[in-house]
Amino acid sequence: MLWVRYDDFLPIMSILQVIILAVVQGLTEFLPISSSAHLALAPWLLGWEDPGLAFDIALHLGTLASVLVYFFKDWMQIIAQGFGLSYSNDAELAKNRSLLWMLAVASLPIGLFGFLFNKQAESTWRSPYIIGTMLILVGLLMAVADRVGKQRRDIGEIGFFDSIVIGISQALAIVPGTSRSGITITTGLFRNLNRESAARFSFLLSTPAIAAAAAKSFYDLMKHGGLTPEVRVQFFIGMVVSAIVGCLVIGFFLKYLKTNTLKFFVYYRIVFGIIVIALASFFRHSAV
Repeated sequence: MLWVRYDDFLPIMSILQVIILAVVQGLTEFLPISSSAHLALAPWLLGWEDPGLAFDIALHLGTLASVLVYFFKDWMQIIAQGFGLSYSNDAELAKNRSLLWMLAVASLPIGLFGFLFNKQAESTWRSPYIIGTMLILVGLLMAVADRVGKQRRDIGEIGFFDSIVIGISQALAIVPGTSRSGITITTGLFRNLNRESAARFSFLLSTPAIAAAAAKSFYDLMKHGGLTPEVRVQFFIGMVVSAIVGCLVIGFFLKYLKTNTLKFFVYYRIVFGIIVIALASFFRHSAV
């Protein structure tokens, strides 16, 4: 079975396994290459057990910490301006005093889609063929957006319509292989945002979504008795490592986009998608 589902409990893993999976999460959550696809493949390719629900929560909390720490000053300014307070740390954000409410409105679609299609997202949509197809399709869409987008607007010029369109596109990220950052950055480019602003808005928009996912998973874990003493160390290490790597990746990616296109990530997605589909076909035929 190519796709690995999260079970209700966290198996005992070595510290090396925990660190590798946390690094994978930190790298792929913010790069436009789909963290869900990579976390599905890594244990399968390495012959490891399913990491489990508790480890999923640790990784979500780690990446949530990444965006909160990296964008702490941004969030302080966004929240203050949203409530009419005078607080200015960033000139671009200062131009957009309604950004808090735009982010709130843009977060609604993924909440609705998650509620309506949660069962499909956790079962039938986890097919390697769907994952591979979405990797390729979104990669091609990203290539078009990177080429045709005029990239003349910054985050201070984002309006409510932009937020709604990008928020709707984020809802597609519940389909594995799509990539939350990939589809929202692509949509931002189609709305003529420059690459850095499209990524910055994408990361800010990811904060409520990641927080909601972590809260939902934590609730599910509590229903099954919470963390056992045996896995608390693994939980903490996974959370810290994914948080540190996530912060580094955010900083690197935003700097990278100032002077580079998304071409590398387009090629990566397409090649990776082809490999996923090829592996799925190979093992399907081998099992017959």
